Amino acid sequence: MTTSVDNAQTATDPTDTLGTVIDDVIRPQAPIVDRDGAFPRAGVDALAAAGLLGLASSTEVGGAGHGMRAVAEVIERLAAECGSTAMVVLMHYAATAVIEAHGPRDDRAAIAAGDHLTTLAFSEYGSRSHFWSPTGTATAADEDTVRLDARKSWVTSAGEANSYVWSSLPLTRDAGPMTLWLVPADSAGLSVTGDFDGLGLRGNGSRPMTADGLRVPSAARMAADGAGLDTALGAVLPWFLVLNAAFCLGLADSAVAEAGRHLTRTTLTHTGAALRDAPVTRRDLARLMIGTHALRAFLGDTLTALETGRDDAMLRVLQVKALAGETVADVTDGAMQLCGGSAFRKELGLERRFRDARAARVMAPTTDALLDFVGRVATGLPLLDEANR
Repeated sequence: MTTSVDNAQTATDPTDTLGTVIDDVIRPQAPIVDRDGAFPRAGVDALAAAGLLGLASSTEVGGAGHGMRAVAEVIERLAAECGSTAMVVLMHYAATAVIEAHGPRDDRAAIAAGDHLTTLAFSEYGSRSHFWSPTGTATAADEDTVRLDARKSWVTSAGEANSYVWSSLPLTRDAGPMTLWLVPADSAGLSVTGDFDGLGLRGNGSRPMTADGLRVPSAARMAADGAGLDTALGAVLPWFLVLNAAFCLGLADSAVAEAGRHLTRTTLTHTGAALRDAPVTRRDLARLMIGTHALRAFLGDTLTALETGRDDAMLRVLQVKALAGETVADVTDGAMQLCGGSAFRKELGLERRFRDARAARVMAPTTDALLDFVGRVATGLPLLDEANR
């Protein structure tokens, strides 16, 4: 499991423009995206124009060539303002990782240029959050064409992305547990088959999709037939889990900051005291802050483990989303309690962060699955039983 180390930043570093995009587009649009359940197209387009969709793309194809640390910072900063936008971009980067490793140059160049939004299409009705066990099929239609049939249950940016990194059973029986394909959005037989009206992340466009006789060229396969699980574990999962942790960190940190502002500026008229003047309130805020800072430190150590090839890198990657999912749930819950009735109103943005934070625990691999993986690694067992590979 490896990841690239960030290249030296240049004067034209796209991350320099992130603050402007956040101030001008993403922050003002966040309440509207959440209220309407609308895909954050304006924010995604602004990020593309700023070069941020190509942040992880190789300089060889015109990308910024940054590694996971810089990308994680982008996700953290986006999540602090708009969880839906952050999740769309997170899934784009996770899919980009496998396209960079195995995809065609034209698509890599389009991603690098900001002209192409991509995403993962792994979760299926038949296997639910067990993304490593696809039920959708791939069959040879002729010498140069493959037919894909599947019912995907959750696809972020469904109907909005330009391509989908698509999982299926292998073409050849016993070749392996999974094969990956790059499916263009305009493929005949591909359709969005439902809406999304969820508790949180309401604008991330996570909707079901169906492939019914969808045909792609044989060359759309990424890596060898049956090697999709190894590709997912080696190329996709580190990006997905680490960026999820950064997503959670952004939500948690912004919730703590908002709670601190509320406690400082809010006073009780009958006593003249600010909410912060109560020792118990300060104690509870400190606990939320310490939990958030602990997550930041663990995420930083995970990135260092990946960048230096440490022996515990895989363990850290599995641990970091489990820790992050529980931390952000606890922190946003605590921030809601600290701010009382004011937190239930839309103005503070805390109830939105509270709702968005619920996703991390149940997004595959779930916290329960990750804890099992960590226990397996700790006791010398394989990550998955042979029956699941």
